[in-house]
Amino acid sequence: MTVDVEDYFQVSAFEKHVRREQWDVTPCRVEDNTERVMALFDAHGVKATFFMLGWVAERYPQLLRRIVDNGHELASHGYSHVRVINQSPQQFREDVVRTKKMLEDTGGVQVRGYRAASYSIGAHNLWALDVLAETGHVYSSSIYPIRHDLYGMPEAPRFAFYPHEKKNLLEIPVTTVNVFDQKLPCGGGGYFRFLPYAVSRWAMRRVNNGDGQPCVFYFHPWEIDPGQPRMPGIGLKTRFRHYLNLHRMEARLAALLKDFRWGRMDRVFLEGMQAAPVFPLLQETASHAG
Repeated sequence: MTVDVEDYFQVSAFEKHVRREQWDVTPCRVEDNTERVMALFDAHGVKATFFMLGWVAERYPQLLRRIVDNGHELASHGYSHVRVINQSPQQFREDVVRTKKMLEDTGGVQVRGYRAASYSIGAHNLWALDVLAETGHVYSSSIYPIRHDLYGMPEAPRFAFYPHEKKNLLEIPVTTVNVFDQKLPCGGGGYFRFLPYAVSRWAMRRVNNGDGQPCVFYFHPWEIDPGQPRMPGIGLKTRFRHYLNLHRMEARLAALLKDFRWGRMDRVFLEGMQAAPVFPLLQETASHAG
């Protein structure tokens, strides 16, 4: 179970509508929403991994410490939700080093995991995985093995794998289900809000029972907040994706937490799994830059 800790106005779909210099004067709701998420987890005895933006951690250090004190895993979501496709190798390195140090200094724990903003690591910037390994990260959850208009690497494996023979970084994709040889998303995000809950439950049970694999699920604190301010000037598709069924999300999460057994990424994949395979295509394709 994973949570991407960012506020409603920080999503990639709004980056042309809310400039980063406006973030400090935009009403924040991330602290209260994340507290609600933790209360929901507590009610179901769930420990999760929180991929936290450095920007949020810098302004809400008490929230970061409560995440750690409550027994959840603290991981990195980068500093300010810049997609990796918009960063040079040097900019990316500086971003992940800065964020990792800030989270570790504030939380007093080692940060081993990283998730790129909007799953923005793929076939054209696999050098980022080298940078993550070199900067002390142990795993990434940044490649989504689907075809999508904003992200995705459909040729990537569906389940946890090592991108290099040296096995110094584990990549853990968000879960997809195989239907008629097509990888379909079933690990959270907008799909979980759009489709009836029974569809998601069926797909995840199929992965657990048919593939014999654990599922990786993700969502954002703003997704349980139907009262968030509405963003002016956004297109119909963006409005649909962001706001649909926010009022149903918390109840669906409660059902999900009841119907499956969930844990932190580090305990499920670093401590609880057998050895993951190497995916040679990434090893052959990736080239370190910068």
